[in-house]
Amino acid sequence: MWSLCRTFSRSVVSAGGLFSLQTRTFPTPLCRSQIHPPVRSSSGTRFNVPPSAEFVARVSGIPTMNKLPHQETAEGLDAAFIGVPIDTGTSNRPGARFGPRQIRVESAMLRSFNSGTRAAPYESLVVADIGDVNVNLYDLKDTCTRIREAYRKVLSAGCIPLTMGGDHTIAYPILQAVAERHGPVGLVHVDAHADTSDVVLGERIGHGTPFRRCVEEGLLDCSRVVQIGLRGSGYSADSYAWSRAQGFRVVQVEECWFRSLAPLMEEVRAQMAGGPVYLSFDIDALDPGFAPGTGTPEIAGLTPIQGVEIIRGCRGLNLVGCDLVEVSPPYDTSGNTALTGANLLFEMLCVLPNVKYL
Repeated sequence: MWSLCRTFSRSVVSAGGLFSLQTRTFPTPLCRSQIHPPVRSSSGTRFNVPPSAEFVARVSGIPTMNKLPHQETAEGLDAAFIGVPIDTGTSNRPGARFGPRQIRVESAMLRSFNSGTRAAPYESLVVADIGDVNVNLYDLKDTCTRIREAYRKVLSAGCIPLTMGGDHTIAYPILQAVAERHGPVGLVHVDAHADTSDVVLGERIGHGTPFRRCVEEGLLDCSRVVQIGLRGSGYSADSYAWSRAQGFRVVQVEECWFRSLAPLMEEVRAQMAGGPVYLSFDIDALDPGFAPGTGTPEIAGLTPIQGVEIIRGCRGLNLVGCDLVEVSPPYDTSGNTALTGANLLFEMLCVLPNVKYL
């Protein structure tokens, strides 16, 4: 467990090129006894802050997300990173069960502040890594039950889940728990695929069906659903007719080519109208040239820059949960797909409600 239970001064480079020490101090990750429950003073100054690589080697320690403390439950947390290591819902390449583990390893590169937006999530929210859902790799339906029950507990603690998948099946039971707490939610769905199939190989639950099931159960506010980056060949001339018929806004990838997506996200923010929103990001939304480690790659996808624009464009939304799914490390031994996923999850943390910007 974490042993660096002390504070340090953050080193900075002065105008003359010499190192000096700021007067403010930042806590390193707290001991487990200190974070369960976390100390949350009225001034809001006690948070879990990832250790700086200036003082702690990235390759050292237990690989939690962003080297945050591990906590058994979501009690006392504002947000939590959670792994759901399954790939039993996949239709092509397996391997996403290893996604959460590899994302955590690659997240050692992440730092505490967002230099692009000046977001300071670790000065705003109490965040920890609460480990993985105990999934059943032999029974997908049982796994969905386990996921739903686990997320009910997280949400009942008033904690916003940031999920590392796992294949996209997991969005269905997560949204069951989310809608149970918040009612039908808006959805920002970033993906190469609509994931609205009805039955695949005789099964109604899999990574190609979650959002069809969500609509059937009334989990989504269909007037506040947008799907971005859809592409690829299909089984009919219009693969997205069902989505449009439900009232979803469908943004096919051709509408995104060679463009900034910041204007699109202005429209999406208006569409979401202040209600609760869930963000679901399949890594295969990105072109496989950037993210080859995924189960169902499709060419001509979004760039990482556009992915970041979409997430940063969610700032100001009432986000009640986020996921990053379908990272399959065996298909990218460089680790870069998982590294991209880790960075996108950090961007999601930075746009949660109540995160301050410096």
